[in-house]
Amino acid sequence: MITSWEPAMAGVLRLPSGRLVRGRGLNRPLPAGPVPTFAVYLLGHQPPPVAWEARWLRWPDFWLPSDRTATADALREAWARAEDERVEVACAGGYGRTGTALACLAVLDGVPGREAVAYVREHYASRAVETPWQRRFVSRFQ
Repeated sequence: MITSWEPAMAGVLRLPSGRLVRGRGLNRPLPAGPVPTFAVYLLGHQPPPVAWEARWLRWPDFWLPSDRTATADALREAWARAEDERVEVACAGGYGRTGTALACLAVLDGVPGREAVAYVREHYASRAVETPWQRRFVSRFQ
C-alpha cells in the first residue's frame, strides 16, 4: 500500500476532503523524503525523465495550458490518485501554473471556483496563481 504525503511537509496542500497534494517548483532541488508516485508537470517544454509516473502538460510560463481537455483529464486523474498516493504538481517556480492547477484540484474537491484561488493562497502559497487569466481559468474550471 502506498501512503500519502505527511501533512506538515513543505508544499503539501490539504484539500477539504483530506487529500494531500504536493506543489513545488522544479527550479529547486527535490525535497528530502519520499518521492511522488504520480506527478503532473506544467512546463512549456518537456521535463527531464523521472523515476515515477508523470504526465507533462504543455503550459507556457504565465499563460494557460495549451490543451485544456488534456489538462482537465490529468488534473482529474491527479485528484483521484491523491486519495491514497503521493501526487505532486509542479512547474518551474511552483506558484503560477502550480497554484492554478492546485486551485483546480480544490474545485474538483468541492471548493467553489470563485473561492479556490483564495483557498490555495491561504493553504499553499500566498503568491499562488499569478495572472488574471489564470484566476479566470480556475473560476471556470469544472
